[in-house]
Amino acid sequence: MAQHRLIVGGQRSGKSRHAERLAQAWLAEAPGRRVTVLATALALDEEMRERIAHHRRQRPAGFDTVEAPLALSEALRAIAAPERLIVVDCLTLWLTNWLMPMNGIPDLAGWRHECQALLDALPTLASPLVIISNEVGWGVSPITAEARFYVDELGRLNQSVAERCRQLTLMVAGQAWSRDVE
Repeated sequence: MAQHRLIVGGQRSGKSRHAERLAQAWLAEAPGRRVTVLATALALDEEMRERIAHHRRQRPAGFDTVEAPLALSEALRAIAAPERLIVVDCLTLWLTNWLMPMNGIPDLAGWRHECQALLDALPTLASPLVIISNEVGWGVSPITAEARFYVDELGRLNQSVAERCRQLTLMVAGQAWSRDVE
């Protein structure tokens, strides 16, 4: 099983902060290691620009950043190396970019292809990954068919990614609840 971890939780549950702490601990274990944050967010409005800026300010010094709002599997393959830990932040926004683009129609065929490419790539990557995603399935069922489809897709994506990870962590109020995946 790959040495990947999946961190899930609600918004502002501490997912990114926990991922950064894991990455810093990984860096401290051996010289010559690097951390790259693979960011999926798109800064399409002022509120999102501020969220992205906040994450950048909070990120530890020395972490590289690569933006991959759509072609996640390609970006992972391009930067993967045994001495590089990759933090994917986050699957939730990556899925949003595909299924709920601000300026267009969802690309379902492209999403299906890219999702499968990611799932196929995970076991083969040379880098360990810390993957962040939201858990959105605990709330009230969304009122629109599009929103229900999104929640279902994210739930399926999280399950498929978890199957390819060594450890799963649920963040609740800034606290990590982890277990090894069977």
